[in-house]
Amino acid sequence: MTYQDLTGPMAPAVAAVQDMDAESINRVLQLLVAPLQAALPQPTEVVLHDLQRIPNTVRAIAGDVTRRQIGDPPTDKLLERIAAGDLRHEVGYRSLLPDGRILQSTTIIYTDKEGHAAAALCLNADVSSWVALRSTMDRFVLGQEGMPSQQPEAIADEAVSVPPASQQSEYFARSVEELSARLIDAAVAAVGVPVNKMRKDHKMQVVAELHRRGFFLVKQAAETAATALGVTRFTIYNYLNELGEDTQETA
Repeated sequence: MTYQDLTGPMAPAVAAVQDMDAESINRVLQLLVAPLQAALPQPTEVVLHDLQRIPNTVRAIAGDVTRRQIGDPPTDKLLERIAAGDLRHEVGYRSLLPDGRILQSTTIIYTDKEGHAAAALCLNADVSSWVALRSTMDRFVLGQEGMPSQQPEAIADEAVSVPPASQQSEYFARSVEELSARLIDAAVAAVGVPVNKMRKDHKMQVVAELHRRGFFLVKQAAETAATALGVTRFTIYNYLNELGEDTQETA
């Protein structure tokens, strides 16, 4: 599956807008969100993230697959990629919603004339029904004995041609607070020590993990991290200094 397969002629190719400034790119893409969503097989959601507006990046949205609204934050995966400067496109990867629905997702990142991340155009198609239909057809055609000895999740993975598990995680937060809580929980889990038993080195590991995930691009990030780790905001800044990390925290 290619980028053209998913968007057709309605969304401009990345090269077509690369000489524009970020605001102009977002204005062009914003006009195309609704017609693009209407032209794609349903149920599909099209989301435009204005990457100059972190953390409230959702600038336009059509469809309600993830039930997000204008002003909502980016996914944890998109935020991490922006923090890392990873501006590659991802086409046809799997996402999984908390209610078990399977999405086939695509993220196209547009850069401005200076090469900075300007916008992300994201498509999320709910393919749960197609996965269930394939499983039913396989049982009908092959019979139970002819079915491969796989768990349902493995069959679903194969049905949507998913990438390795390490590339599948994505969380569709509906508020900045929800995104912040998700990132903190993930960072603490990665360190593997309960907060009430953490020493300084553990807390520094959490801060380093939060920085890697783009947490400090979110407004009031230092205060939120400080509360979660039971330290002061200035301690968080000291940890960042010791780690040699800069922060561009949003006010």
